[in-house]
Amino acid sequence: MIVFVNRFTVTGPPAEFESAFARTSEFFGAQPGFIRHRLLKHADEPGAYVNVAEWEDRASFEQALRQPGFAEHRTALRELSAGEPDLYTVCQERAA
Repeated sequence: MIVFVNRFTVTGPPAEFESAFARTSEFFGAQPGFIRHRLLKHADEPGAYVNVAEWEDRASFEQALRQPGFAEHRTALRELSAGEPDLYTVCQERAA
């Protein structure tokens, strides 16, 4: 599994960012290898969000980014925010 983490600083209206992100989420949800994601909104810092997405593998994630439809989602999010994307692998996990 690969975990994609993207920290966003929203520069546009938060409601517009959340709507654009929902459309992006729908796009990724239809891609092979996508498992799940969470969009987190900072409890105390307006405009600070984090997306945590799980993918079966790096190849699936990278293939999704190459899909022709992704460009419009990337553009919409970049117009409303600045992102800091990174990929991670799971080294420890615990659940209740």
